[in-house]
Amino acid sequence: MAKLVGISGSLRKGSFNSALLRAAVAGAGADVTLEPGSIEGIPLYNGDVEAAEGIPQAVRVLKEQIQSADGVILFTPEYNNSIPGVFKNAIDWLSRPSPDIIKVFGGRPFAIAGASPGNFGTQLSQNAWLSVLHTLGAHIWSGKRLMVPRAGSVFDSDGRIIDDAIAKRLDAFVAAFADYAGSLKQER
Repeated sequence: MAKLVGISGSLRKGSFNSALLRAAVAGAGADVTLEPGSIEGIPLYNGDVEAAEGIPQAVRVLKEQIQSADGVILFTPEYNNSIPGVFKNAIDWLSRPSPDIIKVFGGRPFAIAGASPGNFGTQLSQNAWLSVLHTLGAHIWSGKRLMVPRAGSVFDSDGRIIDDAIAKRLDAFVAAFADYAGSLKQER
């Protein structure tokens, strides 16, 4: 059984990426545990705050989730053709203090998915994440990426997937990544 953590990079209540994460959790197979992680409550990174107060509780909780997981899926929005600031900020906190980088990211499989109201389904944001994850030493799964374009027609007003083809692609994406992350568990 593979244990995964999924993190939505949006704080918005009606986020397509949070909806995509919820759908992934609901559709995960019997041999996959997909636990949602949250960036809610993570303050803007400030080295002075880190030195004076340490690592915030919300960061510690997310670190523990990731460290106990076989793999992580980032459900990333795309803002201005790149990574959302709140999501990058959370990853920056997760890399603090520096010795924790190896514990959180080092060799751990990461996959990238995303939903966008635009026509390209977070392609540029996903590309931008590659250099960040590479720098942190994560093992970036290159098996496939999941990009959901025109997300407004994929989800209903309650955030449920109404597009069967996307639901099947999402389930296949999670299953394939879980198999991959599970296969690497023995090597870590």
